[in-house]
Amino acid sequence: MTEAASPASAPPPSYRQLFIGMLQVALSAFGGGLSAWSQRIVVEQHRWLTNEQFLTGLTVARLFPGPNQINMAVYIGAHFHGIRGAMAALAGMLIVPFSLLMGFGVLYFSVHQLPAVDRVLAGVVAAAAGMALSMGFKILDQYWKDPVALLLAAATFVAMQFFHVRLVPLVLIAGPLAMAWYWPRRGQAMPAAEEKP
Repeated sequence: MTEAASPASAPPPSYRQLFIGMLQVALSAFGGGLSAWSQRIVVEQHRWLTNEQFLTGLTVARLFPGPNQINMAVYIGAHFHGIRGAMAALAGMLIVPFSLLMGFGVLYFSVHQLPAVDRVLAGVVAAAAGMALSMGFKILDQYWKDPVALLLAAATFVAMQFFHVRLVPLVLIAGPLAMAWYWPRRGQAMPAAEEKP
């Protein structure tokens, strides 16, 4: 399943640590599964954020246009050092992987017709699916005792999987409903995700 949510006990990362941490995320996630690797490196390995803070950031990242992990890198960097931190994290996420992508792209288009290459890539996709499932179980563990969260997740899954509802209208409907339900109310204790590290 997953490791228990651990407190963010580490000191705030420097610009260099943000760059290297996001570079580590980007280089670890061949074939996908970036969210799972990001959670493992940021929360479990470096302890920069609690699991609750990470899930809050991931939710925010998914509500904005663009690749989730690019948005997530900006969120993590800005959380610690504002715009400069966001730039450092974004550079770590993009510069080296983009350079490698260009090199592998040239190589791929010269050998992609070989059957062995297709089989290797199929294996990478299977591993990516496993990492995505791992991330799903981590989130499920976080909200297992929250029936409203489970209902929202189930309704979203059914709408997308069986009724083929498009992502944008689904986000525009489910997002405000979820935010309205979880909006802090007077006399209600703030969740751990709202606490500063």
